[in-house]
Amino acid sequence: MNHLTGALSFLLFAVNVGHAAGRFLPPEAFPSAVLGTNRTVRIWLPPSYEILPEARYAVLYLHDGQNVFSSAGPNIAFGWGNWEVDLTVERLVRENRMREVILVAIDNTPKRYQEYRGRTAPLTEEARKSTRQAVVDPGDNSAYDRYAQFLTTELKPAIDRRFRTLTDPAHTGVLGSSMGGICSFALAWDHPEVFGLAASMSGAYQIEQRCFLETVLKPHAGRPKPVRLYFDCGIQSGTSGDDGRANTERVVFELRRVGWQADVNLRYFLDEHPLTPVQLEPLKLADDKFKEAQINQHNELYWRLRVWRPLEFLFPAR
Repeated sequence: MNHLTGALSFLLFAVNVGHAAGRFLPPEAFPSAVLGTNRTVRIWLPPSYEILPEARYAVLYLHDGQNVFSSAGPNIAFGWGNWEVDLTVERLVRENRMREVILVAIDNTPKRYQEYRGRTAPLTEEARKSTRQAVVDPGDNSAYDRYAQFLTTELKPAIDRRFRTLTDPAHTGVLGSSMGGICSFALAWDHPEVFGLAASMSGAYQIEQRCFLETVLKPHAGRPKPVRLYFDCGIQSGTSGDDGRANTERVVFELRRVGWQADVNLRYFLDEHPLTPVQLEPLKLADDKFKEAQINQHNELYWRLRVWRPLEFLFPAR
């Protein structure tokens, strides 16, 4: 093959991949000895996976798996719609703004709060009296520990055996929002040997009397862990919240104190502009959602619009 023919072949291949869509595998009930039950897992393969038999791919694990893919439809998540992560990945890859990745989404369960909250500590009597929240199983880390063990010792090894993955932490990420946001950060903090990339969108760092911030981050006197981290939040979450802004900024402050560097291994984005009626009009939301979206950035609509930011930061184009 001469140079001209080779160049034309490569160009044709690039055009074909650029216009191709990724492929969803049928949702599967993944059996887990650690969890003592099956967990629904949804897998999306990038457009080139079937075309490049020698290629290997980074992997992004996503919490709240029933909400993240376009296949979930527009009415999921209390009417806010899905995240369209697969469509955003395809667009960013076409625009050469990120590399192709395999997406693995794990459904949540009624144990979502306990599994996602990260490691907690028992509440003092004073804290118990002062908290306004109903604290579930205070200080019991068993559900989170089992979920972390399921991901690290069962699901990830199975994905690595079954697919052509890049298995090292630098190519293994975890992403979530709200409770899934704190879970993603906690998993990378506790298991940097597995997850070298993590994204927390509108993370719920207020839970458990800010336990993760107060008892994990603030006392940490060591060096930065080998983890690349993304955080974001809005400025409104209804009439009484800031979408976690104050606590997220405290988390980012502590990470900078430890030694993480902005735009090197740490990125924080503040969404200071809730959508206006003019911006919301093309989205065809229900009337109640149309009004709420102007004052509440803690929902799948805003995460869908922002998810390109962590994808681009964690998986930059080669």
